Amino acid sequence: MKRWQFWLGVAISVLLIGWTLRGFKLADAWEAVRHANYLWIIPGVVVYFGAVWARTWRWHYLLRPLKRVPLGKLFPIVVIGYMGNNVYPARAGEFIRAYVLKRNENVSASASFATIVVERIFDGIVMLIFVLVALPLAPSLPDWLRRVVILGSVVFFGALVVFLALASAPNRFAAVYNGMVSRFVPARLRPGVVGILDRFVEGLACLRSPLDLLMIFVTSLVIWLTETVKYWFVMHAFPGHGFPVSFFALMLMNGVVNLATTIPSAPGYVGTFDTPGIEVLKVFGVEAATAAGYTVVLHVALWLPITLLGFWYLAREGVKWSDFRQAEQLRQAQ
Repeated sequence: MKRWQFWLGVAISVLLIGWTLRGFKLADAWEAVRHANYLWIIPGVVVYFGAVWARTWRWHYLLRPLKRVPLGKLFPIVVIGYMGNNVYPARAGEFIRAYVLKRNENVSASASFATIVVERIFDGIVMLIFVLVALPLAPSLPDWLRRVVILGSVVFFGALVVFLALASAPNRFAAVYNGMVSRFVPARLRPGVVGILDRFVEGLACLRSPLDLLMIFVTSLVIWLTETVKYWFVMHAFPGHGFPVSFFALMLMNGVVNLATTIPSAPGYVGTFDTPGIEVLKVFGVEAATAAGYTVVLHVALWLPITLLGFWYLAREGVKWSDFRQAEQLRQAQ
């Protein structure tokens, strides 16, 4: 709570929500929510957990060079990690996931965190593909959406190039960071820092095979297409007022909101999910009130089930809140 990153995220969320509410009648959005048919959310939640299982399989695939962890043991850890992302700021769930894996399976936290970063890079690339595929079908292209595409392309494709270079020549880069550590890090800290970097690069072994790269990309594509199906199910809870829109419009919404959630925000991606989602739907002619009601209900339907299951797994795995201090130390080390 004392960290400036937390308060920056809260400020961004407040600004985005305030911008969304300008000239907006909450009563109209409430009417859309009140008259929604929530039975459509049930198949949406089922499909969403199918995507979570696909995420588990992808992580299992990424972890193979480090250790073959059974899917049944990984699934609770993945759910705990996503719960952590939903209730802590700055995607702290990623570090919680690496910590719990180390605690349960004795896999280096730095190495497993490298695989998690690889996941995020491929997620970002798939989101950009969704945006680029769906953009030609949009009636208009707002300037802010064009900036999202440009910035996202630079960040995610640039990160992929860097990580591929690291994975392809680990010894060369080890010499580089060993030299930098020797020059800039106090002697007493050097062994620990070099050890963290060595294990992190070790975690990138999954990027050395073209077949592995293809499998990771295809799995990421399946994950996000499946999640878009949940958007489609929830959409049918809101008939009329411009709905239903095409599946491609929902792909665009999915891509934009998930790129936007990389921006700091209050816990639960408040504002960074909702504001872009509403704006994308308005581009496709959905009334503002319906777009707001749908986006808020979708946000809750994405947030609540996995958060509740994550807390249940947290208790079942015997992870205490005090254990998260270890995850915080890992975050600071990275």
